Amino acid sequence: MYVLAINGSPRKGGNTEILLQKALAPLANQGWETELVQVGGKKLKGCIACGKCFENKDNNCIIKNDMFNELFEKALRADAIILGTPTYFTDVSAELKGLIDRMGMVALANGRKLAGKIGAAVVAVRRGGATHAFDSINHMYLMSQMIVPGSIYWNLGVGLAPGDVKNDAEAMANMESLGETIHWLGTAMKPHKESFPVSTFGSRE
Repeated sequence: MYVLAINGSPRKGGNTEILLQKALAPLANQGWETELVQVGGKKLKGCIACGKCFENKDNNCIIKNDMFNELFEKALRADAIILGTPTYFTDVSAELKGLIDRMGMVALANGRKLAGKIGAAVVAVRRGGATHAFDSINHMYLMSQMIVPGSIYWNLGVGLAPGDVKNDAEAMANMESLGETIHWLGTAMKPHKESFPVSTFGSRE
């Protein structure tokens, strides 16, 4: 099984990445193929609302000069997707917001291609606003018929300087629990993936 983690922070090796790596570790230990992709600080535009994905239905966005289509191809292959972000004015980073909007729209245009996949949100925060960023990610998951697992708390880690989240013991335990829960859920769902009831409502069929 394959899990794709996407880091929306421009700080490579920062707190968001540390949290994502901690969540991936139990999955790697259970034999999952794991991949972490950096999008923060990279070229990734927002949705331009052109509607071409509904016309073309080719699992691609019409914007070809950034990394979205490569990422979406990975997302289609993934059994689980973990999106991670720092908290910027109580919300996700600009790059991750662009990814969320386009991923949700292209998936919908092509027959709800994210339906039945596991989706988890991970947020790094200095002090406040993390639950709003957490919700921004989960809203796309829930509108896409994805399965959102719980953990022992919100999937948040507190820290400012790179590495600070390692001192947040509850966050570290939560990330480990999240990875273990994704493994359990993915294993339980695997025999039934083909029978998942995907809706065509809203797909402009």
